[in-house]
Amino acid sequence: MAASVWTGYLTFGLISMPVRLFSGARSSRVSFHMLHRDDHTRVKQQLYCPADEKVIDRSEVVKGYEYRKGEYVIIEPEELKKIEPKTAKAMEILEFVKQEEIDPIYFESSYYLTPEEAGKKPYALLTRALEQTGYVAIAKLAMHNREYTVFLRPHHGGLMLHTMYYQDEIRALPNFGEDHAHLKEAEVKVAHQLIEALAAKWNPTKYYDTFEENVKKLIKAHMEGKEITPVEKPRRAAVPVDLMAALKQSLAQMEGKKKGPQRVERLQEESEVEVKPAARGKKRPAKKAA
Repeated sequence: MAASVWTGYLTFGLISMPVRLFSGARSSRVSFHMLHRDDHTRVKQQLYCPADEKVIDRSEVVKGYEYRKGEYVIIEPEELKKIEPKTAKAMEILEFVKQEEIDPIYFESSYYLTPEEAGKKPYALLTRALEQTGYVAIAKLAMHNREYTVFLRPHHGGLMLHTMYYQDEIRALPNFGEDHAHLKEAEVKVAHQLIEALAAKWNPTKYYDTFEENVKKLIKAHMEGKEITPVEKPRRAAVPVDLMAALKQSLAQMEGKKKGPQRVERLQEESEVEVKPAARGKKRPAKKAA
């Protein structure tokens, strides 16, 4: 099992339960190392002090807040630990709200919240109550040198925790949504039909990163000394002069087509192209394919 990112107690009124947090999602992509073009040796990132004109060790680095140009307040890690709020180990439920009232713009990261042995019954009770009432729980949680507002929601018999942005972190765009054009009722009606033609049930397995797939094909082609066919770039679509005509033509194109993007069966490239960190030492990677 993956390592937990936080351990502590979840409190609900006078009920307290020991819980753990596990990361619920992470980005997955092919990673590249930075190499010297001439000899393919991995380059190193070093910490350089321009005042002393030398490379320094990471242990010599401290955190500093610049309160005036060139002047800093130095903060030590031990000082940060001294001011950790109580939510660093105890997550208290503050209130319950309906999930549909929360704008998704506030969502940040997702985690699985699991109970320790002693907390299984109150955990199950809270989960069942949220499932039946349609509410989610709002709480505070401190981790990674920050206190988050979080919400807990039932998911497949357990609880998911989502960290949220604060109100002052949400960026407003002036006049957003206010520049409305005049629409004809007939245009809106055909737009509804176009939406229905593309409507499908949510299935996340249908969607994947095409660019990631192409990068793997490119790596495999290099390893086998082959050329790769460039992806044909789409032509820029023109803004329709006759909106109704464009809507009707789009609707006609959808007829007879399956709903939603179809994920083609992948070749065995994922298992054949294994991206590993370059070996340490002076051993150089294979030369580029001709």
